[in-house]
Amino acid sequence: MKIRNRVATGAVASVLMLGSAGVLTAASPASATARPQIKNDLTCTTNSDGRRGTADCTNNTNRTIGFRVTVVCGWWPDQTGPWRTLNPGARDHSEATCDGGTGVGSVGWEEG
Repeated sequence: MKIRNRVATGAVASVLMLGSAGVLTAASPASATARPQIKNDLTCTTNSDGRRGTADCTNNTNRTIGFRVTVVCGWWPDQTGPWRTLNPGARDHSEATCDGGTGVGSVGWEEG
C-alpha cells in the first residue's frame, strides 16, 4: 500500500507541476509586450586588443550621463573601468584590463 500511495502522490505532483508550467508559458507573451523598451542615451563603440577592453561613448542627450566599460574576462574575474561623466554632446572613453586568464571575452558598457 505504501508504494501505491507514493506512486499516486508522485503522479498528482507531476500533473500539478505540468499545469503550472502551462500557466507560466501562457502568461509570458503578454508580459513580454508590456515591458518598456530600453533606450541607451549614449552611442558607444567597443574595442579589444585581447587583454584590454575599451568603450568610446558620445552623449546624445541634453543632460549629463555617466558610463563605464564592462569587460568579461575568460578564466579571470570580470573587470569594470572607471566611471566617466559626459556632458551633453561630449565624448570620452573608459577601459579595463584582464590581467590573467584567457583574455577578453566581450566588451560592453554600463550607463549610470
